[in-house]
Order: sequence, then C-alpha cells, then structure tokens
Amino acid sequence: MKLLTPSSLKDYQLIDCGDFEKLERFGSYTLIRPEPQAVWKKKLSAEKWTELAHARFKREKQKTSYRSGDAENGGWTMIKKMPEHWNMNCHLPEGSFKMKLSLTSFGHIGVFPEQAQNWDFIYDSLKKNTDSKPRVLNAFAYTGGASLAAKAAGADVTHLDAVKQVVNWAKENMELSNLTDIRWIVDDTLKFLKREEKRGKSYHGIILDPPAYGRGPDGEKWILEEGINEVLEHCAKLLEPNNSFFVLNLYSLGFSSLIANNLVESHFDFNQKEFGEFYLRSESGIDLPLGTFVRFRRF
Repeated sequence: MKLLTPSSLKDYQLIDCGDFEKLERFGSYTLIRPEPQAVWKKKLSAEKWTELAHARFKREKQKTSYRSGDAENGGWTMIKKMPEHWNMNCHLPEGSFKMKLSLTSFGHIGVFPEQAQNWDFIYDSLKKNTDSKPRVLNAFAYTGGASLAAKAAGADVTHLDAVKQVVNWAKENMELSNLTDIRWIVDDTLKFLKREEKRGKSYHGIILDPPAYGRGPDGEKWILEEGINEVLEHCAKLLEPNNSFFVLNLYSLGFSSLIANNLVESHFDFNQKEFGEFYLRSESGIDLPLGTFVRFRRF
C-alpha cells in the first residue's frame, strides 16, 4: 500500500489544517474551507489563519447550498478582496494545463489538488501507449483535470459527468489550456457504459472518480456501495486487454484502500497495480489524508 502526495503543484499549498478545517493557497488566494477528516488541533493560531485568508467557507448541517454568507448562517465570508473566479496552473511531466477556480455555493472551488498524482500517472501511461490515438474515458469527471491530462498526452478523450454545469466548466478549462476536441457527455455513468458496451466500444484508459452519493441528469440515484460493482463490471468489458490503464478514486470515509483494491481485483486482471491513499502535506507539518486510489497498467 502506498501513500502518495503531489510534488509538482507550484500554484497550490496546504498551509495548515485542524479543527475540521483546512487553510489552503490556490495561486494568489488563500481560503479556509471545511475538512471533516481534520479532527486534530490546528498548529497555527486562529489569528494567523485570519491574517492569511482571503475568504472562509462555513457549512451548517441544516443547509445544503450557499452563495454568500456570514459567521452565523454559513457560506462564503470575504476577509480580503479577491475575484470570484481565477486560474490555477497544473503541471505535468511535460507541459501543463489550466483550471478555472470559483467560489461555489457548496464550498468546492473546481479542483482536487491531491489528484495531481493521478494526472502524472495518466500522462505517463498514455505516453507509453503504442496506439496512434489511445481512447480514454473519464467518468464522474467533474471539472476535468484528468481529461486535460489525458488530452495533453495526445489521447482521444471522452469526458462524462451527470451535471451539465460542471461539464461546461470543464469545457472552459480545455479552452484555457489551449486544448481541443474533447468529447463531452452529460449522462448517467452506468447508462452510458451499458450503451458503449452494446456499441462494441473500447478504451485504452478508464478513469473513475465516483461520489458517495449523487444523482444522474434524469434523477437516477447513485449510492456508491450499491452501484460500484456494476459500474466496474462494465468497465472491465470496455477496457482494452492490452496496452491500457485504469484508475479508481474513492472519497467515501467508509471505503478503505483495501476495500478499493478488493473491488478492482474482483473485476480486472493486470500486469502492474498499486493502491493506497492520497494525502497533502501541510507547511505546518501535518499530513492530511484525502481519499483512496487503485490504478493499474496492462502491457
């Protein structure tokens, strides 16, 4: 089992974390956001956090969505002047791409920095691929970091997500990065996989980043523990038997890296596999765990 942390994200810095929050710098702007796994005490003082931060997001349990807020009611509280949207550079082994960041109503900003480890893996896997135009499917794809990494490596990329707004956001990221010709799909992942199987399609790379809970574009209900096996079953049929790779990310607190590994081993064979946990190392000396992964290559 491996513990992996990004080493090439110059525009990102985890400064401190604790008391269920994290203090992070994205480019020129520093944010305070909720972090349910940071159950320990902060190392830096509350005064230092406020001194460094441009904005803070507070989430109240009885609320589900905010646009702006205050200390009592939740949402974003502005501490210093900053734009609502800005860009972040994401580096690859060769080159880079850009991500547009935004202060969203649910506290996300459009990027998961720990995924930089997977971007490197995807890029390297595709550069080693001997097919003239390797085909990659990125499912539950959010704002498209993995899609951009695959496209930058020369792949024919299909970006699949159930939420039209985040697919549009991913399109903006492609344009910011001076990339073109990603195939955009707004659909329920399981329905799309079944259709691709009937069409006789196949992929040299499949990336899955499913949430614990979610809804498809037509209200389809997604619960990770109920749906993941069927999704993996169809992915196993769509993945090329040779010259291919697979990535699974899981953020559910109930799914350990051993569970993720067992899931993948029950559906796939492979030549080279690794699994473990992603984490971010803070400047204050604390390591923050942020999800599990399984990934493999076939030769």
